Amino acid sequence: MTSEQDAASPAEPTRKRGLPGAAKVGLVFIVLVGAAAWLLSGSDNPFVYSKLVHEVMSAPDSFEGRRLRVEGELRQGSIQFREEPCEWRFVLHKEGKEMPVRFPQCVVPDTFRDGMGIQVTVQGELGGDGVFLANQVIPRCPSKYEMQQRMEAGEEMPYDPNAPLPGQS
Repeated sequence: MTSEQDAASPAEPTRKRGLPGAAKVGLVFIVLVGAAAWLLSGSDNPFVYSKLVHEVMSAPDSFEGRRLRVEGELRQGSIQFREEPCEWRFVLHKEGKEMPVRFPQCVVPDTFRDGMGIQVTVQGELGGDGVFLANQVIPRCPSKYEMQQRMEAGEEMPYDPNAPLPGQS
């Protein structure tokens, strides 16, 4: 046989390897259902992303020892810094409830400043003593419009390089 004859002859049907299409769809469905069941069977509600301070502090026993995020406003004048061992302490508040927070790290974000009424989200666990032990601190800066209104009222920007650092006088 010549190469021309090979090219002219019809190709032999090839067998497809692998799973048929319906089996692939079924396998994906089973994996998704299994993942959803695994998430729902956990001790913590997987759909609780963040709580507000007043929600947590209204029923602290139900949140004790659970990993969660809590959002509130930084109480003015509550920031304290200790060098040995490095630790930040501050208070978040919302709707008449307060939550003391300990953050046992030396560095906080630059926008974590006192006196600006900033919203802060902390991630960690609420202890039996009612103090939230944070492993992450996320300050939210006010919008540029709110900052402009505050500047016009005589307040300094939270990231003003001349402003004292938290914990310093």
